[in-house]
Amino acid sequence: MAETPPVQIVTLTINPAVDISTSVKKMLPFTKMRCAEAQRDPGGGGINVARVLNRLGAEATAIYPAGGATGQTLAALVEREAVRSIVIPTSNDTREDITVFDETTREQFRLVFPGALLSEFEWQQCLDAIARISPQAAFVIASGSLPPGVPADFYGRVAQAAKGPAKVIVDTSGSSLKAALDVGVYLIKPNLREFQDLAGISSADEPSLIQAGRRLFDRYRIEIIALSMGPGGALLLTRDVALRAKGLPIELVSVSGAGDSFLGAMVSHLAEGAPLETALRYGVAGGSAALLSPGTGLCLGADVHRLASSVNVTAVAGDHA
Repeated sequence: MAETPPVQIVTLTINPAVDISTSVKKMLPFTKMRCAEAQRDPGGGGINVARVLNRLGAEATAIYPAGGATGQTLAALVEREAVRSIVIPTSNDTREDITVFDETTREQFRLVFPGALLSEFEWQQCLDAIARISPQAAFVIASGSLPPGVPADFYGRVAQAAKGPAKVIVDTSGSSLKAALDVGVYLIKPNLREFQDLAGISSADEPSLIQAGRRLFDRYRIEIIALSMGPGGALLLTRDVALRAKGLPIELVSVSGAGDSFLGAMVSHLAEGAPLETALRYGVAGGSAALLSPGTGLCLGADVHRLASSVNVTAVAGDHA
């Protein structure tokens, strides 16, 4: 019997970065602080998701723009992780972001710089790359902020470019997210603050979040809302189902990339046709595992599988499913 071809997963990162992470004994103002050796990782939402998918055995192709010496470094770092890439050359240098860990207070400081200005030709090339994928992607995951020069409705254009049967997943916020929802998407993954902003609520109790989610389903074409709540776990909603997963007690090393790890681990199981309960369990395990890795190291596959058995997923009592 012929083997079933793998599911084609494509990620798009329109605002990538080289993530530099280090640590100091203590953060002090107006002081020369001696840093530990720098760790460099490829960064940006979609690239991070592709890294996680690859570690969990679900191959993904990462599309991203890159320019200058930093862009060459980014491409080399992505290649080092054995993630397939489609690189769109740009005239401006790719940005760098910096994360510093204070060893005394165990606090993390994240310095995020503006993205490189993209021309209309450059960001349009990113959209065209999605349409040229062959065989056609089953999942298209667009994630992260928008750099200067890219229109606010860009993620709506992504949803339009991923025509046919592709399931479009968007992980962004504000007007960029609303533009995608106006077109229609398969799944969104807001954090609590982003969800409250989208839904126009300030409440954080479970019934209020579920009711707000139902209103979003009535207003937009969404199939799944995966609401990540940090230490509080996650809430997964469809029109008919509400699933709750509690967070795991983790002594965190870094919070960078936890959301991307959550999404990558969840999609790796959705792509296999796993039940929503299983996808949510692995999503929470992925987000929790990322907390164990320094800088933007993201989750490791062994940690995800180990933690997944500890994640408790329950249907919310009183839901009309």
